[in-house]
Amino acid sequence: MIDASALRRCLVLLAVGVLAAACSNTPNRAPIEERTIVSRSAAAASPAASAASAAEASPAPTVVDSNAGKPGYYTVKSGDTLIRIGLDNGQNWKDLMRWNNLSNPNLIEVGQVIRVVPPGVDPTAATTRPVTAARVETRALDAKSAASAPAAAGSAPLAGGAAASVAGASTREAAPPREGDDDINWGWPATAPVAMPFDDARNKGLVFRGKAGDPVYAAADGRVVYAGSGLRGYGNLVILKHNGTYLTAYAHNQTLLVKDDQNVKRGQKIAEMGSTDADSVQLHFEIRRQGKPIDPARLLPAR
Repeated sequence: MIDASALRRCLVLLAVGVLAAACSNTPNRAPIEERTIVSRSAAAASPAASAASAAEASPAPTVVDSNAGKPGYYTVKSGDTLIRIGLDNGQNWKDLMRWNNLSNPNLIEVGQVIRVVPPGVDPTAATTRPVTAARVETRALDAKSAASAPAAAGSAPLAGGAAASVAGASTREAAPPREGDDDINWGWPATAPVAMPFDDARNKGLVFRGKAGDPVYAAADGRVVYAGSGLRGYGNLVILKHNGTYLTAYAHNQTLLVKDDQNVKRGQKIAEMGSTDADSVQLHFEIRRQGKPIDPARLLPAR
């Protein structure tokens, strides 16, 4: 006969053994590096995402145009327009569009490199001619001619700023040397007096004071390369191109009488004087030699 207490001990021992066996069958799992596993799987699933992350960590270097700084090229700065770049480089802004394959003249960016010489032209070659003095004929005047000769020192300074009286003189004094004009026959753009002379630092041309509606004339034969109001500080503006060297600009007009690409003749009325983008009625007149403003009084004939 089995003792009851002995039976209970057997049952307890059996239960403990079953529990121990169950515990020994539970796997002992190692900790998981979640970040590593997720990172590797993401890289395998999306190489583009991995490349984008690398690009963010190491930004791509800025691409620099190889023509930047070379002769014949211009790097766009803040505030530039294609019209301004053309004026400053002695070119038609439409030519700049064509040479640079631009579809919209208003879409240029700071840092963009613009070709400012025609394709096929060597920009390093000398493009300026030597400065020569214009030939001046000196001849005697009879008394009648001397009496009827106009006073040269009236409302506007003589070329080069020199003043000479011819009334009562027996001979006409030779005018001071002028810059070479490349055979251009220059004329005055207005009959109004010169109110402000050329100053390379403050005034890039001549300022004529007149009345609203006074005629503005083409200073030489040429072609209209711009007629509009898109250049800040110039108001209603006309720009004429006379040859490969010279441009003239006529600013602040109240009315423009010509249009782009129109051919004009010296002395032709191209605008009416006004005060657009100015504090008074005036004509601001510039002559630019290869884009650089020069003193118009050195080219215009004596009045």
